[in-house]
Amino acid sequence: MRIGGRLAGAIEVLEDVETRRRPIANALKDWGTAHRFAGSGDRAAIGNIVYDALRLKLSHAWMMDSDAPSALAHAVFFRQWGFTPETLAAKLEGDKFAPAPLAQETLQAFANRDLADAPDYIRGDLPEWILPAFQENFGEGWLSEAEALNRRPPLDLRVNTLKATPEKVKKALSRAGAEFAKIAPDGLRITPGEGADRLPNVTAELAFQKGWFEVQDEGSQIVAALACAESGQQVLDYCAGGGGKTLALSAFMENAGQIHAYDADRTRLAPIIERLRRAGTRNVQVHDAASGLEGMEGRFDRVLIDAPCTGTGTWRRRPDIKWRLSEKNLEERTAQQAEVLDSACGYVKPGGLISYVTCSLLPSENQNQIERFLEHNNQFEIVSLQEVWSGQFPSAGTSPHFSAAGFATLTPAKTGTDGFFSALLRRKS
Repeated sequence: MRIGGRLAGAIEVLEDVETRRRPIANALKDWGTAHRFAGSGDRAAIGNIVYDALRLKLSHAWMMDSDAPSALAHAVFFRQWGFTPETLAAKLEGDKFAPAPLAQETLQAFANRDLADAPDYIRGDLPEWILPAFQENFGEGWLSEAEALNRRPPLDLRVNTLKATPEKVKKALSRAGAEFAKIAPDGLRITPGEGADRLPNVTAELAFQKGWFEVQDEGSQIVAALACAESGQQVLDYCAGGGGKTLALSAFMENAGQIHAYDADRTRLAPIIERLRRAGTRNVQVHDAASGLEGMEGRFDRVLIDAPCTGTGTWRRRPDIKWRLSEKNLEERTAQQAEVLDSACGYVKPGGLISYVTCSLLPSENQNQIERFLEHNNQFEIVSLQEVWSGQFPSAGTSPHFSAAGFATLTPAKTGTDGFFSALLRRKS
């Protein structure tokens, strides 16, 4: 496909996402099924246009004076892919598969507008009601934090040290351009490309099939390490989901001790069995019902709570959820988080630790949630993660945002990772 066909395909997908409020991945899959003539490079390029368009949806629409899918897709080329309206028009000339040209008034708006004149929430490409939360969390640095969430993410991998070393996996993935991560000691990173460039399909590599590595954002690796699980301990991963952090904990513990991976959502939990088998773990028990944890109250050295959240820290990878998020969604999530915290805390033994984690950057899901919990649970106290950090990551070239209370917030701008919040609480003896 030439560039015109790719642009037209992206417009179709954007229309599908908008009108049917569908996840990007589903819309792209259906488009590919209906257009089997499109090669893998074409589908990747169309996906890049769609994701780039939705990351900057508000500012694209403001600059073009239109939020129509065609305007958003063209804005990707003008603002992110290095084209001018003139150079793109020259590329599309004579291409029978190219979309209809933009209206003259749309091109005029783009030529005359300056994003610096836009309202703050548009400059940051944030839902307007979210802006105060970002300003509360990051103060004067809120805009740089928001902007970093609107860039393409890298592909991060966690080396499974039960089977391989970072050096061994880096060599195996040399064709993919894998480099050592800057913070996570077992992490590798493949930087994102530009324009139509696509990231490699690393799960097709033999090294993946052998269980040498998992795809996992570096931030997720870091917050798993901040749970401070040690070899031989009893650990509960209370909201285990697909098992990414469970696998990391098992490697940190060198397959010794015991991990209980629990999630009430069987659909989310389902992939964990195959992942555990491939990784070669021997110290994990999986539970899909709370009844499996009966009799274990007060027995765990560590309880990791990867709480259900709005996912605001993952907007680089899932920009469509940014525009579907509502205040009602946030209220539902905070209620679930309070319930999970109150349920899981009883499993911690005296002197043991709760690691509370979200992939959110909203205070109501993070520091406010911990403050609420401590008001009703005075047998717990905060452990400063600023003190833990240097012990866990002595060679790190950067660090998260640390609050006065000792909570840690990782962000694309500060740590180059997805956004994560982490708090560590000790049950008093």
